[in-house]
Amino acid sequence: MKYHQIDRNLFIKNRKKFTAAMKPNGIAIFNSNDIYPVSADSTLPFAQHRDIFYLSGVDQEESILVLFPDAPYEHQREILFLRETNEHIAVWEGEKLTKERAFEVSGIKTVYWLQDFKKVLYELMTYADTMYINTNEHYRASVETETREARFIKWWKETYPAHKVEKSNPILQRIRSVKESEELDLIQQACNITEKGFRRILSFVKPGVMEYEVEAEFAHEFLRNRSKGFAYTPIIASGNNANVLHYIENNQQCNDGDLLLLDVGAEYANYSSDMTRTIPVSGRFNKRQREVYDAVLRVKNEAAKMLVPGNFWKQYHVEVGKIMTSELLGLGLLDKADVQNENPEWPAYKKYFMHGTSHHMGLDTHDYGLLYEPMQANMVFTIEPGIYIPAEGFGIRIEDDVVIQANGEPFNLMRNIPIEADEIESLMHS
Repeated sequence: MKYHQIDRNLFIKNRKKFTAAMKPNGIAIFNSNDIYPVSADSTLPFAQHRDIFYLSGVDQEESILVLFPDAPYEHQREILFLRETNEHIAVWEGEKLTKERAFEVSGIKTVYWLQDFKKVLYELMTYADTMYINTNEHYRASVETETREARFIKWWKETYPAHKVEKSNPILQRIRSVKESEELDLIQQACNITEKGFRRILSFVKPGVMEYEVEAEFAHEFLRNRSKGFAYTPIIASGNNANVLHYIENNQQCNDGDLLLLDVGAEYANYSSDMTRTIPVSGRFNKRQREVYDAVLRVKNEAAKMLVPGNFWKQYHVEVGKIMTSELLGLGLLDKADVQNENPEWPAYKKYFMHGTSHHMGLDTHDYGLLYEPMQANMVFTIEPGIYIPAEGFGIRIEDDVVIQANGEPFNLMRNIPIEADEIESLMHS
């Protein structure tokens, strides 16, 4: 791994939180992701399943975590199963976790090789009443590929049909959404790397540069700071491309007078950052661009004040919509009749700001979190309002990542990333 080793106490705490929410005599199993094929002998880069990483720190393929807090013997209560390593594998693929190293990473003392899994599981299932299966129930999920987890669940249900079934996901949605201090430090590191990338491109962008060249500058800075790269597919959108919300082609020229929308974040140790900035290609906003930019920034700043414990995500977005409506009226993009005659299901402001303002962030860019429950301290949210005006040839979005605090406004993890228009212009001309 490129990142520095994480203190295993984080994963010990995470397992305690999970097992505390399990029903008596329950057993939970978590599988790593597959390495996905492309064609011939090519594969996609391995990305670990976030749940097994969250609970163990294990960051390699063909790994299984078993949690059985009520097992009759202590050595059966936490178990890791790993692909057996040897000298041949070390030469051809690189070093894999040994049993000793797995303990250092995870704090789990009982480690078996993967070939022993079915034999050990059979004994454990004779003691257990309930199996916790790990299905993906994120509200944005759309899974068309059969995962390693899905194959395991299918096999387990056929092999042990008499056991009761519970779901791991509701527990994980709740506990993963509230971050430990170690996690906040890792997300902060991802944000710090993103800052370095952004400052790098401020002196690079000029009329004539290609969007993919800007993407390359970010990638260079991320990799040289121990990141695997982008936390998600980057959006480098100049001119009217910014009005396509998920524009990822990044293949156009940045022209004089254009704005350049940059929705980019580095990952660090599997934790995400999620930043958006909009900058003038020429180094100066024109009068209209500056008016809209400042309006979006005001919405972001006002929205931040509402990210406090006890607030609800749905009502928060209603209130942000009211703030945005006021700004759009001031910009002349809406008039009073538009607002008076609006459809409550699709308010007038949605013509220019059609997406949500905030989402949970952490191990996943769109992280776990139960949106019908009140916000809590140490949840991490994005704040990302935008105004998109195809008729005027530009769109502006501004986004920071913040931590909800027990008292007061949220703590901005991107507080050091330039955001004021004057500062951006100054840095682009320095």
